[in-house]
Amino acid sequence: MQRWWHRGFRKSSFNAIYGFFLLVPAWWLTQAFFAAFSRVAVHGEFWASEEGWFFALGAVIWTLAFVGGIWAKGEPWPLHVYVFGHELTHAIWIWLWRGKVVDKKMWASDGGYIVTDTHNFWIALAPYFYPLYSLAVIVLYGAASLFYNVAQATETFIFMTPLQWLFLFLGGTWAFHLSFTIWMIPKGQTDLTTHGTFFSLVVIYGMNLLVLAVFLIVAAPEITFGSFSRELLHHAEDFSEIAWRVLRAAWRKLAT
Repeated sequence: MQRWWHRGFRKSSFNAIYGFFLLVPAWWLTQAFFAAFSRVAVHGEFWASEEGWFFALGAVIWTLAFVGGIWAKGEPWPLHVYVFGHELTHAIWIWLWRGKVVDKKMWASDGGYIVTDTHNFWIALAPYFYPLYSLAVIVLYGAASLFYNVAQATETFIFMTPLQWLFLFLGGTWAFHLSFTIWMIPKGQTDLTTHGTFFSLVVIYGMNLLVLAVFLIVAAPEITFGSFSRELLHHAEDFSEIAWRVLRAAWRKLAT
């Protein structure tokens, strides 16, 4: 038992070092994302469109429900749905890594679990950056589009078109993912502590920002993968230039 703890301690220590170096690309990604987001917010048409409004409406509705649940019951609802999605995400990533789910408890409000023969930090941290329910909405929309022109449909269901419902659910499910992620992180989850909390938080932050960047690129016509990549490269070059100047100055100071 003690030898296992020692190995785990050393692993967490090394992961803390990796996390420190991961802060650099996370900073590049942060700068590129907010530069792209500011262009969309100031000059873009997405937030002025119906799709943007319905996405924001879905996010607001869920956020109010989440805060209201905490205020009324001391905890958000529905925990069963979150726990199921959390454990299912673990299972999906286990299968992606060609592992097996040996045992599971997925539908519970007091905490679920997955027992597997395969484990790494991607599997452990996937529920904190993999918006399962948002992806499920996109998959359902894509499947419906194979049989029906959903994007151009003008028919309404409860006063809303299919495209408006899509962005309403995307906003709601993304807010669901983000709110529960923020709520769960301070609770000492073993998903985070096993691989080092600092390292885990850097990975979660960077991956969530990457997913948000992809959503922004897909939703906003003025942002493309090419323009975002150039923005990211620009910030990487700026950082490298500054780091090189600092290293050269430090070397000269040590040499004298």
